[in-house]
Amino acid sequence: MATAPKLSVGPILYYWDREKIFDFYQMLADAPVDIVYLGETVCAKRSLIRLEEWFEIADTLAAAGKEVVLSTMALLEADSELKRLRRICENDRYLVEANDMGAINLLQGKPFVSGHSVNLYNERTLALLAKKGMKRWVLPVELSHETLADLQAHRPENVETEVFAYGRLPLAYSARCFTARAHNLPKDDCQYRCLDYPDGLTLSAQDNTRFLALNGIQTQSAQTFNLLAELARIRELKVDVIRLSPQANWMENIIKLFSKTLAGELSPDEGADKLLRWMPVGSCDGYWYGDAGMLDHARREIAG
Repeated sequence: MATAPKLSVGPILYYWDREKIFDFYQMLADAPVDIVYLGETVCAKRSLIRLEEWFEIADTLAAAGKEVVLSTMALLEADSELKRLRRICENDRYLVEANDMGAINLLQGKPFVSGHSVNLYNERTLALLAKKGMKRWVLPVELSHETLADLQAHRPENVETEVFAYGRLPLAYSARCFTARAHNLPKDDCQYRCLDYPDGLTLSAQDNTRFLALNGIQTQSAQTFNLLAELARIRELKVDVIRLSPQANWMENIIKLFSKTLAGELSPDEGADKLLRWMPVGSCDGYWYGDAGMLDHARREIAG
């Protein structure tokens, strides 16, 4: 039987207040997770936690036995953001998750994780980034398990694979702030409205279908991507790490549920209904099957 993958928690994609952030990472210090990603990846204006404080959080988690990775932003727009990126890439204490090619170039051959926002779609890119020092890569969220199988067959030696397995899908980034626009505010005077939406601002289509979630300059799926039902296939594909993306509530319960399922103490079917109750809107897994992202094959199979 294939070895169970490690469990990671990705960076917080939302704008939470300081107390909530510190409480969240205190919880993770004792939680059954192996890897924790830290840092701001969406908007540089979300600066309630200074870079020095992120390092302090990293030190606390490392002391608790966690592998800590510092994540970089996916879209940089100012010199100040580039300076912060350089400081992260130049650190010699923690591995860096590079979320764009600029970060990969700044790392200059140091070991790094290639984040989901890097367009890693084929074996040639896998080989190229491995030569640049890539230690682990995260499957882009829009790719299917069939594509993953093809890439795994050509994966370079000593490179790990990580799959985004739970959370609202990060779909796109823009220079425009959609949350500010929803409140008729300019981006430069957004009044930090993202603080009002700890899981993003859910957007409905004209037929009232929950369609997307607005998270500042990031567009997400309204539904929560969930691969709990696919853990057996994930093992068969020799995935090394599965990632849970933080949400505002129930995260400790979600981590424990995935951990117990990976350990064989709980079946995916037993955990499915609980997970659904903890999601902001509902679940999806369409991309994993090479289908429309909003579809939910697992729930459809259970209902059938």
